[in-house]
Amino acid sequence: MASPSITVVGAGFSGTLLSLHLLRQCPAGTHIRLIERNRQFGPGRAYATDNPNHLLNVPAGRMSAFPDQPTHFLDWLHSRPMYELDGVMPDGGSFVPRRLFGRYIRQQLHDALRQQSSVHLELLHGSVACITQEPRNLRLHIEGGHEIATDIAVLALGNFTPEPIPVADSMFYDPALYCPDPWSPSAFAGLDRAAPVLLIGAGLTMVDAVISLLDQGHVGPIHAVSRRGLLPRCHTSVVATPRGPIAYPSGLRALTRFLREQAEQALAAGGTWQAVIDELRPVTQEIWATLSADDRRRFLRHLRTWWDVHRHRIAAPVAARIEAARASGQLHVHAGRLRGYENADGKMTVRFRLRGSDDVATLRVARVVNCSGPATDYRRVADPLVRSLLIEGIGRPDPSQLGLDVSDRCALRSRSGVASRRLFAVGPVTKGAFWEMTAVPDIRRQCEELGQGLARLVASASQPTARQVVAHAVA
Repeated sequence: MASPSITVVGAGFSGTLLSLHLLRQCPAGTHIRLIERNRQFGPGRAYATDNPNHLLNVPAGRMSAFPDQPTHFLDWLHSRPMYELDGVMPDGGSFVPRRLFGRYIRQQLHDALRQQSSVHLELLHGSVACITQEPRNLRLHIEGGHEIATDIAVLALGNFTPEPIPVADSMFYDPALYCPDPWSPSAFAGLDRAAPVLLIGAGLTMVDAVISLLDQGHVGPIHAVSRRGLLPRCHTSVVATPRGPIAYPSGLRALTRFLREQAEQALAAGGTWQAVIDELRPVTQEIWATLSADDRRRFLRHLRTWWDVHRHRIAAPVAARIEAARASGQLHVHAGRLRGYENADGKMTVRFRLRGSDDVATLRVARVVNCSGPATDYRRVADPLVRSLLIEGIGRPDPSQLGLDVSDRCALRSRSGVASRRLFAVGPVTKGAFWEMTAVPDIRRQCEELGQGLARLVASASQPTARQVVAHAVA
């Protein structure tokens, strides 16, 4: 019998961590492949930054790659020489540079390659253009003409660049004035230090962009425009007292009212609203699963931004720099919607309607950078693999346009809604099913559970009734 094989497409954090869990959990003889289109395996976009001032948004004590070793990342930090730590003396509450976490993940992958024995891990560079289903396996077609046959494939596609700004005239996309990818090294290249800049969006991506501008000595005005003009809140240093199990009400209205009341009570008692939000972490996915389709739509339309800025907070040193830039008048945050633009004389004039008003404001800037956050409407994603999956009907968009539609066990659903027995997904692509699937603690839990499920599938494949067992396991 041929060795069972699992191929993970995408070697950012999600794909790399899943591969590490598969190495731990799969039966002897399993062949695991990890395919990555970019140069580096391990960090992905978020943790590949070279800027030491791009900090983690989660304390180091909660960033272990392995749930059964909660201090694993912190222990790794303590083992590193001081010159590697960017001047940080880490403890469990430290918000360390993201690039350190990227190095940590790469190190775990390199260690796994050196130590592997009965379960084999293979790293491959390449870009998967499409996947076809055959009677006994899947076939991955790699750009350049290569093909790989595999029993199981897992899509770990990470985050895509923001959706293009909707404009009628493609001149808006003049590469000298507009950057569609805020994580590109060229986003602010060649920019005059005193030139005005416009950032579309006011979330975590915008915060990174402002820090990058300040670090390269930018002194010109920085404008950020988003629909509501809300900025990510700051983490607190106050240690919350753990409470017992909390009975959360069902339904969006009741839940929203309950959380507001809890936050008010916490503040009145000398506590923090941050603790109220953090108490939701273990049950957020369960709450999301119980919301009706109408409640999900209402949440995404009216409350999503409020949730994001309170749930996905920034470290105090980052928040201090953002507030200092605002206080000095360098950073201006506007609430409004884009209404038009003119591209002339090496500058772009952008018009936007102010929120709650019919007034139209005008900005003349030297660079526009799209910081509106990762694209999640996969009907519009230009990635060849995603387009092929949708065209062939192997996959379908999530109803909330947050990613691809998957079962509660991460099996990809076809156009007709049938959960695949061989094709799975992990990480941000599954956000529609689980909502909270962007932070490390959530992805870590998902990778562990999916790794266990796939290991059981591989083990069952050698049994006489494998077909029935596999069908039951993924139903």
